Amino acid sequence: MSDIILGIDLGTTNSAVGVVDSGFPILLANEEGKRITPSAVWLSKDGATAVGEKALRQRAAEPGRVVTSVKRLIGRRRDDLADDFSLPLDWSQAGLPLVLGKSPEEISAEILREMKRIAEWRLEREVTKAVITVPAYFNDGQRAATMRAGEMAGLEVVRIINEPTAAALAYGLDKLEERARVAVYDLGGGTFDLSILEMQDGVFQVLATHGDTRLGGDDLDRLILQHVLQAAGLEEAQLEPAAKVRFLAEAERVKKALSSTEQTEFQVPFYDGEKSIGLPVTRERMEELARPWIAKTLRHCRQAMVDAGLNANDLSAVVLVGGSTRIPAVRTAVAEFFGREPDVSQHPDEAIALGATIQAGVLSGALRKMVLLDVTPLSLGIETFGGLMNVLIPRNTTIPCKAGEMFTNAADGQAAMRVRVLQGEREMAADNWELGAFEVNFESAPKGQARVGVQFKIDENGILEVLARDVATGTDTVVRIESAAVDVDDAAVETMIGQSVDYAFEDMAQRIFTEARLKAEELLPAVEMVLEQGLAEADERETILTAMSEVKQAMQAGAANPLKAAVQRLDSATEALAARLVEKAMDEALQRQLGE
Repeated sequence: MSDIILGIDLGTTNSAVGVVDSGFPILLANEEGKRITPSAVWLSKDGATAVGEKALRQRAAEPGRVVTSVKRLIGRRRDDLADDFSLPLDWSQAGLPLVLGKSPEEISAEILREMKRIAEWRLEREVTKAVITVPAYFNDGQRAATMRAGEMAGLEVVRIINEPTAAALAYGLDKLEERARVAVYDLGGGTFDLSILEMQDGVFQVLATHGDTRLGGDDLDRLILQHVLQAAGLEEAQLEPAAKVRFLAEAERVKKALSSTEQTEFQVPFYDGEKSIGLPVTRERMEELARPWIAKTLRHCRQAMVDAGLNANDLSAVVLVGGSTRIPAVRTAVAEFFGREPDVSQHPDEAIALGATIQAGVLSGALRKMVLLDVTPLSLGIETFGGLMNVLIPRNTTIPCKAGEMFTNAADGQAAMRVRVLQGEREMAADNWELGAFEVNFESAPKGQARVGVQFKIDENGILEVLARDVATGTDTVVRIESAAVDVDDAAVETMIGQSVDYAFEDMAQRIFTEARLKAEELLPAVEMVLEQGLAEADERETILTAMSEVKQAMQAGAANPLKAAVQRLDSATEALAARLVEKAMDEALQRQLGE
């Protein structure tokens, strides 16, 4: 009997767990008969905990000790947290957030431990393995932190799977023709992804993905809250933490109510012990507040379609998942953007968990084999001499994957090389994000003689491993890039890709200039040394001197194409001289051999 592997959707707002039983993927209900469990954790002062509805029921008595939306903190650092959290944050010495003295991984582990408990209660046996979902745009550090949370919960995380990919697995199980392309619009409580997948003969390949790990229903809750506070003449800073939690919970309730009704009342009685608030909110007003929020998701949709090289007519379906897609304005906007009615056949809160369960069933052998091919959302590379970005793995490369390249020392006597691991789409290293850096030592050698091979390997969970090998000794330096990636601000991902387009000509000009300058700096001293030896003929010497002058002038002017052209002219002008030098060296070597 094969090991049971759970499929878990660790969501911002809700979580769910499933398993393949008798060849069918099913989600497991908790004691209250619900397949969805709120991602809420109550942390009592004496160390007791409660998860799900039990935790939410504690809000009435202790709103400041119920943690929700902790997924927005996982794998992040202080400099990376631009948005406000519902509870006050403390900080560890390493700059990591703490909520009520607990790390986001520890709080997430409580949710995962509850998923494990529900499964073991339903299955009446111990389960130790799981597939866990993450947003497609979770960076390396956030994925690693999610895996650590699973391990804290007593689970072996056998696979991290992207949420839109999981949703497509659920959708594609019995609906697709032999070949189809599907766009998955996944708008949850805290994150958004748009992924375009091609499905053919049981192979699921991600063609492109785009999104933001800080764009979700929580943001609309906050917009509603700000609207109500402004209408009531209140400032958010005036609210006590406990009152703020109650206000946000009421904003979420209002949002959900307005998805099915035209008007509701925002009510928080005795929020400061004496005062109460009660204001009507209409669906029309909420849709006005939501318009720029929805527009952000559509920008990601547009970029993903461009990346995939497709238009709306190339898609077989647009599938909506995530609780926030229940909002009528979201569905209308998606329909207008793609020119078709979106497919809402999947349960918004359950599709991702169902897809994770299917993948778990494939890995355990309980379901027929389906191949899942994901992609890298951004290019990965290293900094090379001159501050250039050398891409080893281009964005939208199917994973798992690996790629490598050989590098040499840039200076005589150099005995070490600093490898800076970069992520981004710009030509110059300084314009991209640094994921990590390390030193590779090797034996001192003349310029260009030392050899260091660098290989990037991304596993099926999207975790990056960098190997650097000193070819002379065979010594390997291996670095697993995990928490270093959390310094990346996911809200800047769209900006990064947009800038790569906006500055394409400037970036390429800078690369051309830098490459030409490096060659000029190498070529000029060599030519001057040869001229001093008097080996050039008079006419030839004059041509070379003119070409050298043009190179120096172009370098001072900082113009890319003129410098490149000047270097090429100098190269051509010295070809005959270089050939004579080689011939002379060969003659001298032959004479020495004859002399011996």
